[in-house]
Amino acid sequence: MRKTAESPLHASFEFGGLEVVALRDGYLDLPPSRLCFPDGLGPAPATVGGLLRLSVNAFLVDDGTRRVLVDTGASTSWHPTMGRLLDGLAEARVDRGSITDVAITHAHLDHLNGLVAPDGTDAFPALERVFLGAGDEGRLSENLARFRDRAVLVTGPLAVTPWMTALPTPGHTPGHTVYDVRSEAGHLLVWGDTVHVPSVQFARPEVTWELDADQDLARAARLELLARLAAPGHFVAGAHLDWPGIGRVEARDRGYALVTDPG
Repeated sequence: MRKTAESPLHASFEFGGLEVVALRDGYLDLPPSRLCFPDGLGPAPATVGGLLRLSVNAFLVDDGTRRVLVDTGASTSWHPTMGRLLDGLAEARVDRGSITDVAITHAHLDHLNGLVAPDGTDAFPALERVFLGAGDEGRLSENLARFRDRAVLVTGPLAVTPWMTALPTPGHTPGHTVYDVRSEAGHLLVWGDTVHVPSVQFARPEVTWELDADQDLARAARLELLARLAAPGHFVAGAHLDWPGIGRVEARDRGYALVTDPG
C-alpha cells in the first residue's frame, strides 16, 4: 500500500493492481459521552473544544476499467462541516459520471445521503447498483426512494466485483456491511463504523458507541475484524479513522494499535 498523491480532500494509494482513493467528506464533532465503557471508566479521549472530532471518509476503488465507491458522505443532509466528497472526486480527477457501483457500509446520513448531490440531482448519474445490507433498506425513503430499484441487498457474502466481496457485520446497524478488497498486495477491509474513536477503541475494543443499534453484536464484530486484520498482508480503511483513514492493525499485549503508515 503506497501513497501516490494527496490533496486536502483526497489521497491516492497503489494497492497491487488497484488504485484506492480516500475521499474526505469532512468531519463531525460529537460529545465524548457517546463512548460506552463497560466498567464506566476509561481513558480520556482526545477532543477538540471538549468534543470528539470524527473524520468522515469514503473510499473509491479503481481497477482501471471499473470504479466502486464505498460510502458517499452526507451531502447537505447533516452538519455543514461535511458534504465535500464531490469536491474530493474533482481534486482526484475522477469523473463522477464514471461511477456505476456504490457500496454502502450502512444507512446513516454520513454514509448514504451523498447519493444525492447538493443541488438535488443524482450525485452519480450513471449509477446502476447500490449495495446495501439487508436490514438497512428502510432508509431508502423520501429523497432516497429513487434508488430502491437499484438496491442490491446483502444477506451473506456477496461478490461486488471479482476483487471486492461484501460481508455482513450487523451490530452498529442491522445491515452494517464491510467490503473485502483483494489484490496481489493482500486484503483491504473497508469497515465502515466498526471503530468510531480510534484513540480509544483499538486499545480497548470492548468499548462501544452509544449509537450502536446492538452494542453486543457491534463489539463482537469489532473483535472478530481486528483479529483478522492483525494478520500479515491485511490493511484497513475506516470511515472515522483519522484522515486519510487507511492503515494497518497490530496486536498488542492488550488490545490492538493502528499503524497509520500502511506500507
